[in-house]
Amino acid sequence: MQLPAARGPVSAALIDALRGRTGKLPVFAPSDDEDLHLTLFVCYELAYRGWDGVDDRWEWDPALIRLRTAAEHRFCAFLSELAGPVDRDVDPATVPARLVDIVAADDGPPMSKFLRGRATHEQFREFVTHRSIYHRREADPHTWAIPRLAGRPKAALLEIQIDEYGGGAEPRMHQELFTQTMRWFGLDPAYGAYVGSVCAETLAVNNLMSLFGLHRSRRGMILGHLAAYEMTSSLPNRAYANGLRRLGGDDAATAFYDEHVEADAVHEQIAAHDLCGSFAAAEPALAGDILFGARCALAVDAHWAGSIMRAWDSGRSSLRPSHAVAGAGAA
Repeated sequence: MQLPAARGPVSAALIDALRGRTGKLPVFAPSDDEDLHLTLFVCYELAYRGWDGVDDRWEWDPALIRLRTAAEHRFCAFLSELAGPVDRDVDPATVPARLVDIVAADDGPPMSKFLRGRATHEQFREFVTHRSIYHRREADPHTWAIPRLAGRPKAALLEIQIDEYGGGAEPRMHQELFTQTMRWFGLDPAYGAYVGSVCAETLAVNNLMSLFGLHRSRRGMILGHLAAYEMTSSLPNRAYANGLRRLGGDDAATAFYDEHVEADAVHEQIAAHDLCGSFAAAEPALAGDILFGARCALAVDAHWAGSIMRAWDSGRSSLRPSHAVAGAGAA
């Protein structure tokens, strides 16, 4: 994946350093959301597949870690404002039921209903473009938690992740299924192809998973995040599949969404009880982290969806200015 264009002074300094133009990195967080989330995304990607032409040793460079930490502190302050603080007085036995309550109380923008019944071909295509940043590495952020668990929680997470990775069959991996949807829309399915095209809110959705997944101290939060995703997946994905069919999508184009309707109906029970319930029992001090992770997942997704819907409501593209995605029509 090529390094993207900078979106502010801090991401510019970071990208220049990674390209070898300068070795100096700032020690303060960006003040602008676009600059902040591109900075975090560029830092985090070094722990995934890296950037073309960038030395892998940058992943653990002390100056880069200092910059990343400063940016994370700013992001964490935003999360506390958006989702509330971590509750440190949670009865571990109540975690599954409280996850159900969190999901039931979620009233984010009706994105799935809009895509099912009203979205134009171009709007659905933009939605797929935004979601490609996560879906082309789907499950990877949550997989960081596997070596940090033991016993029943570990087994439960593996059960979910095995399905996410297609049971070991490459064509069935959810990351790969999504390429079929992208190709139907004439989009480039290359990993990270549209990082430069999407807004800060989209990068924030992805940065949240990396923030939780890459820190062992936040292992409870990444499990809560996964539970929230699994518990809110089946109905929206059914709507996405039906909306795509309305636009003429064939079985290959809808396979990704159809797969989630079936798989996540099972996963939601595993995630709430076998994964989060058993983890809370094993590590009761982190029960509040699980609930915080779930709240953040839903709140940041709602923040993202709201920004997309506002753009469409005003007749604008939801992609960044001058970054319209080339190509039109079904493949």
